[in-house]
Amino acid sequence: MATRNIKEVAQLARVSVGTVSNVLNRPEIVSPATRERVFEAIKKLGFVRNEVARHLRVGRSRTVGLVVLDVANPFFVDVAQGAESVAEEHDTMVVLCNSAGDPGRERRHLDQLEQQRVMGILITPVEMETPWLEELVARGTPVVLVDSPATGLQCSVAVDDRLGGQLAGAHLVERGHRRVLFAGGPPAVKQVADRHAGLAAAVAATGGAVELVTCAAPALTVAGGRAIGERIAALPPGERPTAAFCANDMMALGFLQAMAAHGLRVPEDLAIIGYDDIDFAAAAAVPLSSVRQPRELLGRTAIDLLLEEVAEPEQHRHRQVIFQPDLVIRESSSLDRTR
Repeated sequence: MATRNIKEVAQLARVSVGTVSNVLNRPEIVSPATRERVFEAIKKLGFVRNEVARHLRVGRSRTVGLVVLDVANPFFVDVAQGAESVAEEHDTMVVLCNSAGDPGRERRHLDQLEQQRVMGILITPVEMETPWLEELVARGTPVVLVDSPATGLQCSVAVDDRLGGQLAGAHLVERGHRRVLFAGGPPAVKQVADRHAGLAAAVAATGGAVELVTCAAPALTVAGGRAIGERIAALPPGERPTAAFCANDMMALGFLQAMAAHGLRVPEDLAIIGYDDIDFAAAAAVPLSSVRQPRELLGRTAIDLLLEEVAEPEQHRHRQVIFQPDLVIRESSSLDRTR
C-alpha cells in the first residue's frame, strides 16, 4: 500500500492542510464536525503521520537515549523501567542501547542518537574518561550520567559505591574472615574501582589482620564470575580465600555456580557477597547477600534531571545526586567464624 500524506487527507476531508495539522496537533481549536471529517479521512486512507520528520522540523524528537553497560544485567533493566515510567508521563519514549562494555560501540550509539536528534541521553559510561560526552554536551545534547558520578559538566545520579564496598568489607571482617577476595572486572569502570577501594579501606582498618586478594574478569558477567570462581576453587584449602565480594550480582551468581560445581559449600567453605541486589540474588540456590542499589529510583531521578534541563535550559543548574547503599544480609555470608 502506498504511503499516504497529509495533502491527501486534506483533499478527502475537504479542508486545508493547515486544518489537518491543527486536528493532529491542536484539536481543541477545530470544530467537532470538522475534526470528525478529518478523522474519517485518516481512517479511510490509513494515514500515519511521520513523527520523526515532524519532530525534526521543530528541533528535537520526543525520544531519550539510554545507553547501558550490559542489557543482559537485570540491574539496567530495572533502571530502564524507572526511566520509562517517568518518560511516559511526559509523552516521551526511551530507546535502550547496549554498549556491552565496548567504548567503540558506545561511541557509535552516541553518534547515532545525536543524528536522530534525541531530546537527551542517559548513559552509564564504559570508562571514567569520556571526552566525547563533553563534546556531545557542547553541541547541545543534554547528558545525564547514570550509576556514575560526574563533574559539574553534566547532571548525574549514582550510589556511593565506595561506601558499598566498605559495608561489604566490614560485614566480612565482623564475621571473622581473614582472607577476602575482590572479584572484579575492568578497572577502567569507575564503579568497579570504587567498590574495590571501599573494600580495601575496610580491610586496611584491621591493621593487617585481614588479607585482600584481587582477581579481575574481562566483563562483569556470570561467565566472568564463574571464571574467577574456578580459579579460586582450584587453590589448596589453606591458600583459598574464605570470602568473596563480587563487583556485581551477575558475577556473584557465576562465582556461586563454580563453588557448587567443585563441591564447595557456601558460606561454610566460602562466603559470597554481591552488589546491586537484583531479584535473582534472593532467588539463588543459596540466597546471596548483596549491596542494594535503588535501581528504579536511579532511572526515575536521571530522567527527571534531563527533562528539567530540556524544559528550562537557561535556569537549569547541573546536580550530582548520590544515593546511599544498603547491605542486605542473606545466607551466603551469614556464618559467624568468630565463634
